[in-house]
Amino acid sequence: MKKLLLVAAASLFWTQTALAEQFTIGDLTISNPMIRATPVNAPVSGGYMTITNGGADDDRLTAVTVDFARESQIHEMKMDGDVMKMREIDGGLVIPAGQTVVLQPGGFHIMFMKLDQQLKQDQRFDAKLTFENAGTVDVTLTVADLAAIKESLGGDEMKMEMKAN
Repeated sequence: MKKLLLVAAASLFWTQTALAEQFTIGDLTISNPMIRATPVNAPVSGGYMTITNGGADDDRLTAVTVDFARESQIHEMKMDGDVMKMREIDGGLVIPAGQTVVLQPGGFHIMFMKLDQQLKQDQRFDAKLTFENAGTVDVTLTVADLAAIKESLGGDEMKMEMKAN
């Protein structure tokens, strides 16, 4: 019984640690890059993270490249009357100077389409994020379920808009 509790505690610690990763390029800090676990044969998944721009100039996330999907797009979801609509953001996602942008379920996110495989809990995948000014940075996406993603990005009180640092 003690072994089981120890294994469970270690597993929880590893999951929380994996979800607390940070990557930096120039004035940008990318925190908690994650992708949602998928059922077998699911054709799409969402990617989420927090991007903080500590610099004096705006930047823009223009592309995301991965090996597990044949297409990646930067999307936003927003209400149009009573209808939630999802669309690709033309030209990429602006990361304003001195601001934090949260990519999260129900808001800005990365749409991974034409998946080559099922994405399973706790798997890790390499990704390249390309920014207009800062350049390209390698990050690691951790596969997580929706509850872990929401917790990592601020719990149930997530907001779709940008927040000031």
